[in-house]
Amino acid sequence: MQTIISIINNLRIQDVLDIIIVSLMIYALLVWFKERASRFVLVGISAVYVTARFFQLYLTTVVLQGFFAILLFVLVVIFQEDLRRFFERLAIIGRLNKQARSAGPQHEETEVLAATVANLARNHRGALIVLGGDDPLDRHISGGTKLYGLLSQALLESIFDPHSPGHDGAVIIYGNRITRFGCHLPLSTNMERIGATGLRHTAALGLAERSDALCIVVSEERGTISIARNERIQALSGAAALQNELETFYREMSPEQGKTSRLSQEIKKNTREKVIALALACILWVVFGYQKESVRRDFLIPIEYLNVSRQYILEDPKLTEAKVILSGPTQAFQLLDPETLKISVKLGDIREGKQAIILTREMVKAPSSLTVVAVIPPEVTITASRFVAVSIPVAVPTTGKPPRGIAVQEISASPSAVRVIVPGVAATQGKIKIQTEPIDLSKIAERTSFAAVLRYPPNVRFEGGKPPTVEVTIKTKKRTNQEEPVKKWKSWP
Repeated sequence: MQTIISIINNLRIQDVLDIIIVSLMIYALLVWFKERASRFVLVGISAVYVTARFFQLYLTTVVLQGFFAILLFVLVVIFQEDLRRFFERLAIIGRLNKQARSAGPQHEETEVLAATVANLARNHRGALIVLGGDDPLDRHISGGTKLYGLLSQALLESIFDPHSPGHDGAVIIYGNRITRFGCHLPLSTNMERIGATGLRHTAALGLAERSDALCIVVSEERGTISIARNERIQALSGAAALQNELETFYREMSPEQGKTSRLSQEIKKNTREKVIALALACILWVVFGYQKESVRRDFLIPIEYLNVSRQYILEDPKLTEAKVILSGPTQAFQLLDPETLKISVKLGDIREGKQAIILTREMVKAPSSLTVVAVIPPEVTITASRFVAVSIPVAVPTTGKPPRGIAVQEISASPSAVRVIVPGVAATQGKIKIQTEPIDLSKIAERTSFAAVLRYPPNVRFEGGKPPTVEVTIKTKKRTNQEEPVKKWKSWP
């Protein structure tokens, strides 16, 4: 009892969501295998595996573990059609709670269909009628002609007239409209259920295995009426039995006003499977998800400095990493991505000069399932400098020598100085240099002017947000052999 109370007290919202999601997954699997013979195979293999683990049968356990490792791949390959149908059901789950049409139109549709099918069976005229449900049918059917005609006995009998070009195909009906006729349906491969029936019965069962549609089949040879739905096909005694099946189908697809909705019906279905799924999810969470003991782990994570005013700059060196000790269950560390861990230091109220910032636990960006035990070091020291506006001369560095017979008279930059915004400390120490890219004098043959790219330290900002255009002018002249080359110009650095 104490253990149960402890588990309940430690239950979080995330754990509840975890259990709900796993319950839904287990429920889907249980319903999936409920109507399939393959469920006995899975149950048998699981029972053998549990027995082997209990009696410590090493070889059997290893072999079955390998089987379970590839089970997911096997399920995807074998049951790909069922998986596609399952995800299609998820896509239209919002329609489960819709309210239906009134009972009057439903009664009229069932009467028209029952009377038409009975007349076709009496005259031994084969027919295949599909009543669409919630599942989309477009990817299952092929061919046919679009009609969208109002449902009536005369229209249906004319379509299935032996002289009609579409009488061998299927008719698709949604509500009180015939949307297509002359369609081809997928054929079933279940030989046990097909038996000695004809092609129409095989096609009806094939669509019933892939969707929630109701398929009505009239046998041309025997004059019998059959329906296929939920992966089963059965023969009916007559028009009255067909009308009962139709009314049941319409009630399930669209409940009458004032009665329970489709969502309520889904909740009431498969109660045993829902209870088993919830119990298994809770057991799995207690075994694998719940862990009373906590472990501690250390992480070296980066420090980011946020909200620094544009009036200040942080001088180097400043601390860029810190060690953080986290505590929590092992499962939480397994889901943790260390790259997401950060220490965010907000410097909105920073002041000029040297100052200490305390690193608190709240600054650490960590998952809620983990607790921050400590941050090492507990504080970081930074130096903030205020930006000031100064005028810095532009230097023009050079490389190489002028060509033979060319003398460089003057090198100048326009403007000769630029207005920049720099940290106050750097401005007073005179360490800021603004210069152009080096100019190769060996390629200068005559007077030339060109726009040069500026080079400057990373802590320099320009008024206007971007560096100005600086034009460099080089004046040259031809010299005789007696003239000495000019070695220095005032505009050079």
